[in-house]
Amino acid sequence: MTIEDRDNAHLITHALATDTLSRLRDAETEQVAFRKGLVKLGRICGYEIIDGAMETEYVPVETPLEETTGERVKGLDDVVIINVLRAATPFVEGLLKAFPRAKQGVISAGRDEDAGMTDDGEFPITIDYVKLPEIRPEDTVIVADPMLATGSTMAAVLDHVLAEADDFEDLFVLSAVSAPDGLVRVNGAVPEADLLTVAIDDRLDDEGFIVPGLGDAGDRAFRTV
Repeated sequence: MTIEDRDNAHLITHALATDTLSRLRDAETEQVAFRKGLVKLGRICGYEIIDGAMETEYVPVETPLEETTGERVKGLDDVVIINVLRAATPFVEGLLKAFPRAKQGVISAGRDEDAGMTDDGEFPITIDYVKLPEIRPEDTVIVADPMLATGSTMAAVLDHVLAEADDFEDLFVLSAVSAPDGLVRVNGAVPEADLLTVAIDDRLDDEGFIVPGLGDAGDRAFRTV
């Protein structure tokens, strides 16, 4: 198993995930490679969710020679992936390679950088657009955002998700890089969510950015720097 339990999160330790993240961190990785890396990382994380959190069932299979017993993953058609715009777009593209029949939702959310971080480490959050599919009790919900920094944005996003969902099978918050403060905040705000991340970094700087981090994932993926 390549998902390890930590105090406030589950750490994805698959060698390809950590290798890909190391390439994403590199300041010399240019836009196309960065975006492709996020897609690749999303796909790997999707496979890890399948392997670590989804059940299987035995089914009869008729081969060209005789009938045998095979094993299938249960619930692959019962997945909702929520894209936190904009940095999550390539990340979600990768997730969809693991869950090609997933329903998709979009939430455009961002922190007010001009207002600055409060003394308790939060930012004011603006939600500009929300479009979610029906979330059923049998659905596995994955909310994806590559960077979980202060946790302010994710906590606001989850408020909208929980307002739409009366019940669900599992709720995962998936990130590439997380800061300890953000994990604590989201875990406290939404304890029913399982927090999955490829790395737990050292700290937040005075402006609320993850250190060492990988820079602004949206800017790097969409070449807006």
